[in-house]
Amino acid sequence: QVQLVESGGGLVQAGGSLRLSCVASGSPFSINAMGWYRQAPGKQRELVARKFSAGITDYADSVKGRFTISRDNAKNTVYLQMNSLNAEDTGVYYCVLWGRRVYWGQGTQVTVSS
Repeated sequence: QVQLVESGGGLVQAGGSLRLSCVASGSPFSINAMGWYRQAPGKQRELVARKFSAGITDYADSVKGRFTISRDNAKNTVYLQMNSLNAEDTGVYYCVLWGRRVYWGQGTQVTVSS
C-alpha cells in the first residue's frame, strides 16, 4: 500500500505564493508520474500539474507560467510551487501518484483571499 502525505497548504493573499509538498511511502512501488489535482468549491476535480518519471510535464492552462511542478525522485517527493495566486486557485489540492494503480492523498486546503 502506498501512502501520500501532503503539506504546505494554507491561507495566502492574492498575488502571494505557496509551495506544496507530497511524500510517497509504503510498499515497494513503481512511479510513472506524480502530480496534483485540485477541487474548488462546487466544481469538479481538475488536473493542475503532472510530472512523469521520464521528465515530461503538463499543466492546466490556467496555471501555466505561474505554477511549477518538480520532483525529487530519491525522496519520492513532488512539489508544486504556486506563484501569483488568485482567488480562482482556492480549493483542496490532492497529491496523486500514477503507478501500478492511481493513489490519492488526503488533500490540503489552499485559500487565496482577494
